[in-house]
Amino acid sequence: MSLNTQGILAAVTIALYVPFLFFTFRVAYKYGIAGEGWILLFMFSLIRVVGGALLVAAEEITPPVIGLYIGGYALEASGLSPLLLSSLGLLHTTFQGPDGEAKYSRPFRLLHLLGLGALTLTIIGISNATSQSSSSQSTANTMRRAGVLLFALLYVIIVAITGFAWTRAYTIMKHRKTLLLAISIALPFIAVRTLYSILSTFSSDTFAVTGTATTPNTSSLAKFNMTTNSVKWPATSILSTVLSTEGDA
Repeated sequence: MSLNTQGILAAVTIALYVPFLFFTFRVAYKYGIAGEGWILLFMFSLIRVVGGALLVAAEEITPPVIGLYIGGYALEASGLSPLLLSSLGLLHTTFQGPDGEAKYSRPFRLLHLLGLGALTLTIIGISNATSQSSSSQSTANTMRRAGVLLFALLYVIIVAITGFAWTRAYTIMKHRKTLLLAISIALPFIAVRTLYSILSTFSSDTFAVTGTATTPNTSSLAKFNMTTNSVKWPATSILSTVLSTEGDA
């Protein structure tokens, strides 16, 4: 097996996230539909594993199969969506009453729609980025940037909700307050992941799959480009790491 830097990082991603995948599956299975945040965290882990597998496969297959690269990068970029939405779902859990009755359901549903909208824009933007038409590429680039900015907006809202939850901490049950603390600890690391997504998306006006770029990326943000450079921020696993101690809460 001969992998370049990105292929090695993809392989490491698989190794790191497989344990989280089994853990989140166990917790999501335990809580079922009521554990919406855990289900989304399981989806996040699954996306990371599948995305990594596609990129490793893309490195190993000759001649290159562009679809594998597109699929892998699309999953890598879209992984921010379930990460943010799982945080949102777990936050919603902290607002539940003693009997489990849901509160503020409509605002949280609207925020989930915001996250899904950002995900849709990101995936469509990446899928259409290899079009030969310059107008299609421009539209795809705009969609990718709009999607990542919506992700950033959702992150800011999650931080605001977390702050609001702490102002009402006296009304939150003890085990849910522990969950709120875990989310709060994870937020700075999720901020790094969100920032990386923004820098990567704005690092180029095009989306060039590894080995297919016809012109060098001379942007001042080029080192953050997801497809042509090796700067990676593995901090997204911190949410799983921190929350793994809260699985049975």
